[in-house]
Amino acid sequence: MRIDLHTHSSASDGTEPPGGVVASAAAAGLDVVALTDHDTTSGWAEAADAARAHGVALVRGTEVSALSRGVSVHLLSYLQDPAAPALADLVAQTREARLHRGRAIVERLSRDLPVTWDDVLAQQAPGTVVGRPHIADALVAAGLVADRSAAFADLLSARGRYYVPYYAPEAVEAVEAIRAAGGVPVFAHPGADGRGRIVPDAVIAELAEAGLAGLEVDHRDHGPEQRARLRALADRLGLLVTGSSDYHGTGKPNLLGEHTTAPEVLAEIERQGATPVVRA
Repeated sequence: MRIDLHTHSSASDGTEPPGGVVASAAAAGLDVVALTDHDTTSGWAEAADAARAHGVALVRGTEVSALSRGVSVHLLSYLQDPAAPALADLVAQTREARLHRGRAIVERLSRDLPVTWDDVLAQQAPGTVVGRPHIADALVAAGLVADRSAAFADLLSARGRYYVPYYAPEAVEAVEAIRAAGGVPVFAHPGADGRGRIVPDAVIAELAEAGLAGLEVDHRDHGPEQRARLRALADRLGLLVTGSSDYHGTGKPNLLGEHTTAPEVLAEIERQGATPVVRA
């Protein structure tokens, strides 16, 4: 059984609609795929219909943005109740903060480069959670960078002059909100030090005490040493280990199914979750 528990659609920063992600998962030979758009569940219904049509099981989820002592933390919430107020309110605040942050970044960029907020809006699907990837797409469309990766390496880098921080809840608060919603929280790419600062092991232990269920260990942004470290840490803390693609369509080079999760891990996630896996 091939299981990929981390993908994004055009409901956040992927390039395919939710149903298209599921169709692509079927074409890639996946048996199970999770849709985990950033801070939104708006793609769930379309993805569920596509899952039934294509015979792929769907794990409904969300990638929840958080911070720990100023360091970015992304938490994959699986099988939560989307109407649970604690988590719904939390991600709504984050979506609003992303919007204001996006406008601020574009304002800074526009002082030096021919890019506007309307250019960014032209790159998003209706109802999309606007983020830096859409700004990157606007920069590509304007011929200012070659692709998203080039934009993030330079103009949109967290270390660059145009970077603007944004509100996100503290990671412990986010883990607790996910659990309160019946979700199963897994720390996404916790060792991705090529993206910026990562949290120390002590913070992961703190999150485990708060209810963290697992670590996404097998991910293209983790080298062999990081995977070994995280696997050992998960074993010590009694956490699940997952593997995923972090697929974004053409927005990133990541390929569906390039890393996968063991069936027994999915079974445990489903046992803990409040909502069922969608099956044909």
